[in-house]
Amino acid sequence: MRGIYVLIITVRYEISLTIGALGRMEFEAGLYAYVGSAQLNLEQRIGRHLRKNKQLFWHIDYLLNDNATEISKVFVKNAARIEECALADALKAEGEPVKRFGSSDCKCRSHLFRVKNSEFLNDNMQVFYEK
Repeated sequence: MRGIYVLIITVRYEISLTIGALGRMEFEAGLYAYVGSAQLNLEQRIGRHLRKNKQLFWHIDYLLNDNATEISKVFVKNAARIEECALADALKAEGEPVKRFGSSDCKCRSHLFRVKNSEFLNDNMQVFYEK
């Protein structure tokens, strides 16, 4: 399977982390939505995100590696990679972007957003995983 995905991440309490080349970042407690894509092996990419024990490579790896974070839900959609950025752009209306997070290979402001809930994804995406 290939497509785009959204990880719904719970940050249980405020944390300060070094996120690769982005440096030190603060994350308030709350719910976050991270947009990504995998044009090959979508299931394996999501499985990697769900594991705590992995090499830290992408910005999201650093956030998910912390014990204060947990993926609570994953949405997927069979779509071309270009829709990843379109979805990230649409998420600006639903949440507060975490500047430059996950978007070093595109022109998006961010691919991580602090959101109030994930209900807005129910109409256009399929639930792949739910804790």
